[in-house]
Amino acid sequence: MVIEKLNYEKYKGQKYQTEFQSDRYLDIEPAGEGFDIKWVMSEEPLRMSINDTMLFDWLDHPRAYGAFEGDRLIGFVEGFLEKWNNRFRISNICVFDHADRRSGVGMKLMETILEEAVRSGARMAVLETQSFNYKAISFYKKNGFQLIGFDRYAYSNNGPEEHNMRIEMGRKLQD
Repeated sequence: MVIEKLNYEKYKGQKYQTEFQSDRYLDIEPAGEGFDIKWVMSEEPLRMSINDTMLFDWLDHPRAYGAFEGDRLIGFVEGFLEKWNNRFRISNICVFDHADRRSGVGMKLMETILEEAVRSGARMAVLETQSFNYKAISFYKKNGFQLIGFDRYAYSNNGPEEHNMRIEMGRKLQD
């Protein structure tokens, strides 16, 4: 496997599909003046299919890297510097096939984009995931990220009932 900078013109707008499943979700409920946050085991596996676009137009001067086996793209990561607050937003990290996950591909992609974030001079790296994506949250924690925020209704008015809330995670790059 080789990690290399993605050709922006070749991959901009390219569609991809992947999926994940989880046996638990992060439950975030109002409690007093704050929130109670805890992991809850799901009665049924939670599944999500993702149809997305690489290097979407809203990205501001994106940096993107791909993991390749020969000519086959097996995963990618993209991000950009949010100039207004000097944070590097990792907008996407994905290893497409389940067979390629847990093999170090995601770790190499994360290391590469964090190096890019440091080179950009960003004070921290941030990213978004879903409250029921236990594997992603665990992966991000292994990479030094912590929960820095959430939005219970980002994806729908039924986020808490669907166990699908936006989780914001961050990692300081500078003190």
